[in-house]
Amino acid sequence: MPHDGHAHHDIPPDGWKHTGVRVIPGDSLDTNTPQTPGMNRAAAINYARVGAQRIWAGTVHIHPNARTGAHHHGPLESVIYVIRGRARMRWGEKLEYVAEAGPGDFIYVPPYVPHQEINASTDETLECVLVRSDNEAVVVNLDIEPVERPEEVLWVDPIHKAPPAAG
Repeated sequence: MPHDGHAHHDIPPDGWKHTGVRVIPGDSLDTNTPQTPGMNRAAAINYARVGAQRIWAGTVHIHPNARTGAHHHGPLESVIYVIRGRARMRWGEKLEYVAEAGPGDFIYVPPYVPHQEINASTDETLECVLVRSDNEAVVVNLDIEPVERPEEVLWVDPIHKAPPAAG
């Protein structure tokens, strides 16, 4: 029997017309999603809107000089892509770590990590695309007393080594 690449799926009666690819216009996002003070989230892709099984995607806007409350997303992984503006992320049990990201940068937030998004600009809205590893938004807002001066954390991985220490 020839393998047609999707033999494990039954073709729906409409031949995928209304159950295949979906285009969600940017002006029709759903703001009826869990919110955190200081930011506006809007869902584009989730179970309710398109039947997504394993992902949630949408946008986040943070006003100039604004910051969110501390929160985490339970067992979900999150990816944030910065479109416009400057994102300052704080994270940790006391939000003791900090890093910044600009247009074109990606931010990864692991499950259960307490974090806070900050718009580092005083005059430009921070605009981001957000993708999470489940079809519904999970937001757990936290009451954290942050440290006054967080420690800057630079991007280091097996490919990108830490810069030499200032001496």
